[in-house]
Amino acid sequence: MTDSSALDPEDRKIVTLARSARARNGVPEGAAVRDETGRTYVAGTVELPSLRLSALRTAVAMAVASGAKSLEAAAVVTGESAVSEDDLAAVRDLGGPGTPVLVAGPDGVVGRTVTAG
Repeated sequence: MTDSSALDPEDRKIVTLARSARARNGVPEGAAVRDETGRTYVAGTVELPSLRLSALRTAVAMAVASGAKSLEAAAVVTGESAVSEDDLAAVRDLGGPGTPVLVAGPDGVVGRTVTAG
């Protein structure tokens, strides 16, 4: 477990934004990504009859649609124990294999950091 106060302030910010998106929208996951300019993109899980996207893939899509060229970091707040390979692939596609993905529980405590690798 990573004490949230021990995180870099910018990483703590995306974890907080991801947690807020999850709580505000009452969805299974919240996510936030930070692009190469420091802009953040926040999303929750999308579950429509014709479209299903995880929060992390939605946040990456929002970054791409807004003109981001790369990612510095990503965060996902989830009750799941792992980040799916599809989610990591989306982060990797935009940010590269070394992009850190902070994985936090519903309480916002980062349990681990993985790379998009």
